[in-house]
Amino acid sequence: MPQDFRTRRKAHRIALAGACLLVSCAVAQEAAPPELRPADAHRTIATLHASGVQIYVCKRDQGSALAWAFKSPEADLRDDSGNLIARHYAGPTWEAPDGSKITGKVLRQAANARAPDSIALLLLQATSSGAAGMLAGVHYVQRLNTQGGIAPAQACTEEGQESRVPYRADYVFLE
Repeated sequence: MPQDFRTRRKAHRIALAGACLLVSCAVAQEAAPPELRPADAHRTIATLHASGVQIYVCKRDQGSALAWAFKSPEADLRDDSGNLIARHYAGPTWEAPDGSKITGKVLRQAANARAPDSIALLLLQATSSGAAGMLAGVHYVQRLNTQGGIAPAQACTEEGQESRVPYRADYVFLE
């Protein structure tokens, strides 16, 4: 194959991949309610699809009654091709295989109007706590398109008892 043809073909593939990324970013931003869109976000770094559990533990509330309390998430985050890109766990923390890692602090939340029996949509502010890499430039994380994950409806009966509730969500990482 002539060198010129390979160069043009490679440039075409890069342009096509960039266009696909822009389209998926625009779709993810449209899905976010206005109150979960940070005004100073510059670009979308990644939109990943989470599948995992929200973990609840049985604790005594202020009135000494047993009640479910949120403990932590556990989820794998994958790209549109199904490749594992990051893991999500207590903190809340997101960690990529390249060693980059961020934790989040909830800034705002909104009920999921499309799925009221699901955990809330969130906007979190990110802080970098790991190595340089994919997540190092993330300033905000949006949790969108949630499905499931709410605390069990049945009462807990034993302090320390855990319940792992399946959930799905899209996480949008913004610079």
